[in-house]
Amino acid sequence: MRLLQIRQASGIRRVGVAQDDQVRLLDGVETVYALAQEAFASADTLDSAAHKHLGRQSLSYGDIYEGRSEWRILPPIDHPEEPARCLVSGTGLTHLKSAESRQAMHAAGAAPTDSMRMYEWGVEGGRPAAGTVGTSPEWFYKGCGTVLRAHGEALLVPAHAEDGGEESEVAGVYIVDAAGSPHRIGFTIGNEFSDHVVEKKNYLYLASSKLMTCAIGPELVTDLDFNSVPGEVSIERAGRLVWSRSIRTGEAAMCHSLENIEHHHFKHPTHRRPGDVHVHFFGADALSFSDSVKLQDGDVIQVGFAGLGRPLRNSVRIDASPHKSFAAKQL
Repeated sequence: MRLLQIRQASGIRRVGVAQDDQVRLLDGVETVYALAQEAFASADTLDSAAHKHLGRQSLSYGDIYEGRSEWRILPPIDHPEEPARCLVSGTGLTHLKSAESRQAMHAAGAAPTDSMRMYEWGVEGGRPAAGTVGTSPEWFYKGCGTVLRAHGEALLVPAHAEDGGEESEVAGVYIVDAAGSPHRIGFTIGNEFSDHVVEKKNYLYLASSKLMTCAIGPELVTDLDFNSVPGEVSIERAGRLVWSRSIRTGEAAMCHSLENIEHHHFKHPTHRRPGDVHVHFFGADALSFSDSVKLQDGDVIQVGFAGLGRPLRNSVRIDASPHKSFAAKQL
C-alpha cells in the first residue's frame, strides 16, 4: 500500500492511498500517525486499518503531485502534535560507493581512512546470524521533525553553510508503541541533504554537516521488498539536466542487514520512548559532490526508487544573506 498525507491551505488534512493516477481518500483519518495508533489499539496491520477507512472520494494524483491542486503533499509521516517527538537520523557507510567517496575526501595516502575501516567492519560483521548482534554501523543525527520537507518543497542551504548536496536514499519509518516496542510502518524515498564541503575538511565535522533540512516522500510504502531497490537521481538547472546517476540500495547492496541497523538504532532506551516517530536514512550509493557538481540556487533534485511510487522532487534554496551571530545571552 502507498499512503500519502495531504493538506489544504485552510489546514484540513487527509490521508490517501495512491492508486495509479488517483488518490483515494480515507474517511475519518487525518494523519498516518493516527492510523498507526488505531492499528496498535486493535492489534491490526497498518494496511488493514487503512482498508477499513477507504472512502469513495478520489482526487487526481497528477494534479496534486504537479502542484495544480488546492491540496499539497506533506511528508508521509510526522508527529502531528509534537514535531520534536520525531527523531530524524541515519546510518552511513553502508554502501561501497559512499565509503569510497568518504575515503577520497579524507585520504592522505594509500592507507585506508577510518571511514573505509568502518565500512570494512560492516562487510565483516554487518550481517550477523539471526538473533545475534553484529557490528555497529555509523550513526548520525539529522534533527527533529521540523527538518523534514515534503515533495515540492525547497531544501535550504543556510547562510552559515559552505555547501548543500543531495544524498539519495531510502528511509525507514517507525513508531514506538505504548509498550516501548518499535514498529516499522513502511519505507519512503529520501534526500538526506548535507554540507559535504564542511565534511571534507575533517571527518569529525560529519556530525555538524548533517544538521540541515532533508526531504522524504511523497509516499509511504508499507510492503516494499527491501532486498534490492534500483533507482535514479538527477539534477536539473533551468530545465536542463546537468547530472544523473543510476543508483541501487537495499540489503543486497549494503554491508549491513536491515535487522542489524534497526537493532543498533533501537538498542538505546531513549529511542524506544512510547509514541515517538523515527525516520532513519539507510545510506547513499552516489553523490553529485563526488563528481565535482556544486548545486546552485534553483536547482531541482529528483530521486526515484523502484517500488516507492512517484519520484521525490525538491528545489535548492541558498540563503545568501550574511552569516549572523547566534551567541547566547546571559539572563
